[in-house]
Amino acid sequence: MRVDGTGLWVAGDETATIERLTWTGACYDHERTFHLADYVDLPAGRDDEADIEGIAVADGRLWAVGSHSLKRRKAKPSDPAKVARRLATVVREPNRYILVRLPLEGPDAVGKGAILTGLDDVLAQDPHLGPFTAVPGKDNGLDVEGIAVVGERVFLGLRGPVLRGWAVLLEIDVREHRPDRLRLKGYRKHFLDLGGLGVRDLCPDGDGSLLVLAGPTMSLDGPVSVMRWDGEGQQPAFVTDLPYGVGCDHPEGLAALGDGRFMVVYDSPAPERLTPEGGVLADVITI
Repeated sequence: MRVDGTGLWVAGDETATIERLTWTGACYDHERTFHLADYVDLPAGRDDEADIEGIAVADGRLWAVGSHSLKRRKAKPSDPAKVARRLATVVREPNRYILVRLPLEGPDAVGKGAILTGLDDVLAQDPHLGPFTAVPGKDNGLDVEGIAVVGERVFLGLRGPVLRGWAVLLEIDVREHRPDRLRLKGYRKHFLDLGGLGVRDLCPDGDGSLLVLAGPTMSLDGPVSVMRWDGEGQQPAFVTDLPYGVGCDHPEGLAALGDGRFMVVYDSPAPERLTPEGGVLADVITI
């Protein structure tokens, strides 16, 4: 999620789209949908979900990153044999393994862009992350859940793996290979002490620093905190704890509003967040 001067860019994790909401003076509304397949060549085509987990806006460009994670099938309590069969099923969906960069052509428009694939193949050779590329994201496997662009620096926040309590940020060097393709020149790992939590989102906060939304790697309700990282070092500064629900209201997206406040949106929103008009209420918090 990112806020700019006129609206809000968001993405759902069950589609291959990016949504644009315009600020009306009272709320973000007038939703417009952008299908990624109209702007880049998706590995699995238009209809397979991309599990977009992070959005960034910088220097006239819109970035979006998929989770790069495997998916294990959900199982509800039932016949033990059925539960065992479902938990043994792991799915790889190619559209999840993308990084997209689109040019902004106005406040509510994007143009043809470029795509990076194959990041997971590179990380499979990494001594820290390689073993986790074969593990589903919700099992502490590789799971990208945030992107931030600060100048020439492109950061990817990992929900997992968390390594003996240390979260991982990837700083990637991405170059244009041809007009429709990006290539990875290299990457750097940053290990952050988030108190055993993983990265759930990233957001630039001025002067090269990042706000880090820290939350559980596994399928747990909380705890959830916001921290500020200066771009170097291992110990982000604590900003605030965030509320969370039981089985609902899991903080998932973070956006700085530029006036000392930031907005938080929630996965599995509680019923009281749903408006009769079909909207969803976010929280605006003053730092």
